[in-house]
Amino acid sequence: MMANDGKSAWFRYLGPVLVVLLALLLVFSKGERAARRSVLNDGREAPAVAEAEGSEASLAGSLRVSLNGREDNTDMDASEDLTGISLDRLMGRVNPASDSLFVPVAQRFASRSGLFMHRDAYRAFLDMETAAREDGIRLTILSALRTFDHQKRLWEDKWFGRRVLSGGIHAPSIADPAERAREILKFSAMPGTSRHHWGTDIDLNALDNDYFEAGEGLAVYRWLQEHAAAFGFCQPYTALGSGRSQGHAEERWHWSYKPLAAVYTEAFGRLAGYGDITGFGGWETAGEVRVIENYVIQVDPSCLKP
Repeated sequence: MMANDGKSAWFRYLGPVLVVLLALLLVFSKGERAARRSVLNDGREAPAVAEAEGSEASLAGSLRVSLNGREDNTDMDASEDLTGISLDRLMGRVNPASDSLFVPVAQRFASRSGLFMHRDAYRAFLDMETAAREDGIRLTILSALRTFDHQKRLWEDKWFGRRVLSGGIHAPSIADPAERAREILKFSAMPGTSRHHWGTDIDLNALDNDYFEAGEGLAVYRWLQEHAAAFGFCQPYTALGSGRSQGHAEERWHWSYKPLAAVYTEAFGRLAGYGDITGFGGWETAGEVRVIENYVIQVDPSCLKP
């Protein structure tokens, strides 16, 4: 009888103990989710906010999704990442509004609505923007992800003379197609070859090198030179010289999220060929000007390693 009474007592206490344990697990789970939200938001709205009008993108899943869809890429090397990048993604044949890798840029960080970035790059930008603002520096995104069709419009506006080039040059006045392409390539990428296709690159504050030579612009540029690397950003188009001998002209406004962009640069060199660069005015010149070797791959060396 005493043994049975002992078992009964044990079973009587088992139920309340299990209830307490389940309650503790529930509280811990809620706390962990709240902490995760706090880390992602950092006092701000989630990146997929209503400010980017008409967007269908969202932060589905973790922000640390790698290029091939795996959640934790901390220990992955570049060769593993390369397996998950398609040629269409490299060449901007994407729809950022329906692709979960991209998120809209909140209006307060941009010059206009409707901009998108790769979500990892956007998270890094938010951290950089906060640090810059605390130092009295304003960072405004003028351009971010561009699809192939977007880049095609920009390129053809110049190729067909609908838009005057830097220095007042009218592109159709250049008789040699390859020379016409090289003139446009000083500040514009051929469709399919732009780093902006990847959602990793942004243009900041002004599309004019002169802006960054004095006053507010100089303060912005100096801050970026000193601090951007700490957030993963580099300037791919520095002045032509010892760092690179070919490629686009210097762009002090163009900053690239290196942990992703370096992998995409390597992937482009492996996967893309001149037969893939087509479908726009002047595409026939791509091979002659060697746009892959001289423009896609030719960036500042600091941007080539993740």
